[in-house]
Amino acid sequence: MPHRPSVIAVIPARMGSTRFPGKALADETGTPLVLHVAEAVAASPEVHRVIVASEDPEIEAACLAAEVEHVMTARTHPNGSSRMAEVAAALEADVFLNVQGDEPEIATSTIEATLEALREHPEAGVATAAAPIHAGEDPADPNIVKVVRTASGLARRFTRSLTSEQPPLRHIGLYAYRPDVLRAYPDLAPTEGELAERLEQIRLLDHGIDIAVALVAEGHPGIDTPAQYAEFVERWKSDHPD
Repeated sequence: MPHRPSVIAVIPARMGSTRFPGKALADETGTPLVLHVAEAVAASPEVHRVIVASEDPEIEAACLAAEVEHVMTARTHPNGSSRMAEVAAALEADVFLNVQGDEPEIATSTIEATLEALREHPEAGVATAAAPIHAGEDPADPNIVKVVRTASGLARRFTRSLTSEQPPLRHIGLYAYRPDVLRAYPDLAPTEGELAERLEQIRLLDHGIDIAVALVAEGHPGIDTPAQYAEFVERWKSDHPD
């Protein structure tokens, strides 16, 4: 029987969002946002363990109250991958899954496709996902992160800018890391491309680490602003009538 990889999902979270302070614990549904994410990730049969990683006692308290595992991390992390690497240093798993703490509608099919992409590309240190940009969306919008794939399914580049390379895809901010790559990430020097685009995954490409990109039919809304959170609350209440 083939070995089934052990997968630990880590959800980096913090209270200090610039555009939406306190976002992680927004709870107009009755459940803090970060716990919606943990619930969605735990629904995947591929994931063996779910951990929220933060620097905030308020997030820790909310997780403990809901019996969701939490690890307190340093306040010095520049991004989620760095925070996740601190957690992974003390754990053993075949794959570490980095899930954004503001994506409560992430689909299990997206998680599974990302893990499958990592399995299909042994040369890749990381896998992520992407979906087509909808016709009604502006591909020049810098809030839509674009990824261009090679013919073999590896990432060629990530950008916030409009790109003439075809077909540009909307990047979905989910990462499946091989343990050695994740643990090495904090020691990789930030690169000009990463800093210019404000995209942490560019550091990996710039240091020669291949990223496999799973193509899925649909993305899912992330939550960056109070208005986007209000839209999520409306969708959630529609799906969970009293």
